[in-house]
Amino acid sequence: MSQNGFSLVHHAAPPKRSAEGAPPVLLMLHGYGANEDDLFSLAPYIDERLLVVSARAPVTLGPMSHAWFNLGFTPQGIAIDPGEVEASRQTIHRFIGELVGSYAVDPRRVFLLGFSQGAMMSLAVALTFPGIAAGVVALSGRLLPQTIAQIPDPDLLTGLPILAVHGTRDMVLPIHNGRETNAALARLPVDLTYREYPMGHEISLDTLRDVTSWLRLRLDRPGADLVN
Repeated sequence: MSQNGFSLVHHAAPPKRSAEGAPPVLLMLHGYGANEDDLFSLAPYIDERLLVVSARAPVTLGPMSHAWFNLGFTPQGIAIDPGEVEASRQTIHRFIGELVGSYAVDPRRVFLLGFSQGAMMSLAVALTFPGIAAGVVALSGRLLPQTIAQIPDPDLLTGLPILAVHGTRDMVLPIHNGRETNAALARLPVDLTYREYPMGHEISLDTLRDVTSWLRLRLDRPGADLVN
């Protein structure tokens, strides 16, 4: 676990296999109430050419429980704190720069993977800071309300690879969130792959296979589509 000199506490697993040039990096952002240990358990299944980093969200909810922003439960539904969302968006952007500088990774091959709230932040950062990410994996998430409005120029997102996966049995973020995200992203000039599986709010084996295949293809042939 690292913190000194970084904006976010994180785990890092070095690549097990050399890639041509500076190594690519996969930054993983966990969901609400989790921590950096959560997604880091996926590291052994990730392409061995990647430096895998799993970051801890800055908002502390309790012991080993963190979030990218607080949630409020109101009669009108779940409310979010836009200020905390914006602070986390800026922090993740800054942290990516720190990773590139400190770990000497390829700044052109920074991939983001987020689950639930982490998926929301991954999409927010990649879409509103064009060029910061080489691709995004958004698992069981949705687009935050302000994200589309913060995109500086949609044309700058042309060809950005995005893999979005959602469960049809998700009771935390029901499937309409995934479908609405798919529809919104389809209106942008990104390279979108969308998948649904009969699962809940989780990362299934099917999802993991999609993620590993998608990442491997991005590393082997940048810009190519996910192989079915």
